[in-house]
Amino acid sequence: MSNILDAIEKRSSTRGYMEKRPTKEEMECLLKAGLQAPTAANRQEIHITVVDGQNPILAEIEAERNKGMVPPHNFYYEAPVVMILSGDAGFHWSAVDAGIAVENICLAAEGLGLGSLIIGCIRDAMSGGKKEYFSRALKFPEGYEYQVAVAVGYKAVAKEPHTYDMDKNVSWI
Repeated sequence: MSNILDAIEKRSSTRGYMEKRPTKEEMECLLKAGLQAPTAANRQEIHITVVDGQNPILAEIEAERNKGMVPPHNFYYEAPVVMILSGDAGFHWSAVDAGIAVENICLAAEGLGLGSLIIGCIRDAMSGGKKEYFSRALKFPEGYEYQVAVAVGYKAVAKEPHTYDMDKNVSWI
């Protein structure tokens, strides 16, 4: 695996994937990276649902998300795997903990030569009228709700990492 600082520097959002699926070993590495993420008060409340990119539930989430979208688009860019992270709905820090876990997953993916895309755009679909249906279909633990998702697979397209302006984005006091 590459140096973590190299992975941070090289990582960018992948919006095009090959049909080739990550191996079982690669997936286990990504899951381990997500589950090893620190959590507030060491609650370890983040749950990861691994969804095959061909699973019909993704099309249902996409249809719900795309209601009224012009033009509609595939939210996971046909990645071979989507990981949906849920957290304890009653724990104030679940969203932060899920964000830390998903970044660990993305950096591990980069280190393994895989692409990733952090997905937040399905929040309204996941918390709307079909919330309970999606929660059951995705096997969220009782009392858990959607936090964030990540698409993973081999990159079919290349994209340069974003640039930043240190002077604009950082204040020293």
